[in-house]
Amino acid sequence: MADDLRSAIAGGTLPVGSELPSTSQLTARYGASTTVVRAAVKELRNEGLVRGQPGKAVYVTALPDSPPAAGDVETRLQELSDFVRSALADLDARVQALESQGPHQRRS
Repeated sequence: MADDLRSAIAGGTLPVGSELPSTSQLTARYGASTTVVRAAVKELRNEGLVRGQPGKAVYVTALPDSPPAAGDVETRLQELSDFVRSALADLDARVQALESQGPHQRRS
């Protein structure tokens, strides 16, 4: 969501000085929770792209820097893939350990 909003700001759909859609509008548009919407807006705020306060309007204050190079994106995707693969392997090992215990040994 933050990437989409960042692109809208860079592309002029949300020009500097414009108001971001409300939390409820973003929740409906992206089918996301309020927590996810707030996190995306916070990310843009931390980057200096928007300014506002919770419960009030949030305004676009700056344009984003140029998008990351394709190599950077590929590196991040590989890191994410490695992390997910590692987390799934750990989860699988834990499930296998639980399944190897008899039903009487498991905690309720």
